[in-house]
Amino acid sequence: MRKALFAWVMVGLACSVGCAGELTATERRWLEGIWPVVAYARHEALPMDIVVQPQAAPGAAPLALAFVDGRCKLVLSMRGNREAQAALDRIEPELLAPTLELMAAHELGHCHRHLAGAWHTPAGSAFAVATHAAGTPGFDLQAAARAMAARRLEEAYADLVGLAWTRLRHPQHYARLHAWLVAERSTDRIPGGHHDTLAWIGVAQQGDALVEPTLFDGAAALWMAALAAGDRRGP
Repeated sequence: MRKALFAWVMVGLACSVGCAGELTATERRWLEGIWPVVAYARHEALPMDIVVQPQAAPGAAPLALAFVDGRCKLVLSMRGNREAQAALDRIEPELLAPTLELMAAHELGHCHRHLAGAWHTPAGSAFAVATHAAGTPGFDLQAAARAMAARRLEEAYADLVGLAWTRLRHPQHYARLHAWLVAERSTDRIPGGHHDTLAWIGVAQQGDALVEPTLFDGAAALWMAALAAGDRRGP
């Protein structure tokens, strides 16, 4: 049944790209790799769609999340985008499937925050106000910095959800995938940038605290504990 449903979705996506032709081999490999996360989202009745960009998207993230009209959109931007295949080539073959799942679970973390109406609003903070101020006329550098800090916290939460998925679904690979994520976040790191999440990833080195009744509980508990402890990773 799972294979049949996956095949049906693949056909639907191939049709959706229209004149751009059928799905490429790279797109198919990514879709196959992220499918367990998509299946989980649908089993949990989370409103998630898959969008394959038919146009060239050089420089775009191969996999990203959009939130439109109350639905999460997993967006694959792989045509004319060398990074789509390069990202696959950098992953150890043995770890390819669980790594793609980790990436998709990261985006699922963003989806969960949007659906909860909590985007940029960690409990006990003024992130929503600061983020709004950064988009208004006359905003100052402090407001912009706070908006960046809000984005950084969202990326930290999503990284922890990705690790939680790994700990629950691929515990035998957890140490290696944790090391992979550390390496990814260390490459071209900008201190304080929105992908500077090493402090949070470090707290989850063992992954034991991520094992909770639901996929999101352990990640949220670890994430919020750092904030409650007066962690200076926030604004």
